[in-house]
Amino acid sequence: MDNKLIPLSSTDSQVSDPHCAVDEGSERKSHHSEKFQASLIARLNRIEGQVRGIKGMIERQTYCDDVLNQIAAVQSALNGVGKLLLEGHMKSCVVERIEEGDKDVLDELLKTINKLLK
Repeated sequence: MDNKLIPLSSTDSQVSDPHCAVDEGSERKSHHSEKFQASLIARLNRIEGQVRGIKGMIERQTYCDDVLNQIAAVQSALNGVGKLLLEGHMKSCVVERIEEGDKDVLDELLKTINKLLK
């Protein structure tokens, strides 16, 4: 079994849904298209496999530099998922809330972007 891990491509289709956030009581939920959600889940499944692969590398005492390179690949893949979600969020939820007169969404968005950039 080949344990090589590869970075995820950023070529997965990007689909945003205009009805992203819906309040259900005090809990907000996103409502993305099934295609967009399936794309995110597929990416996260690959990332999960990569993390398990890294764990196996540690267990086999693989050379540190090789493990670090795989950690970098996982971080890049997670950043890709974050970018897709952020783009969909900005194009749908944020725009929708601004159109409804909710300017607080901009502060929320800035806090989220700051967390992503750490």
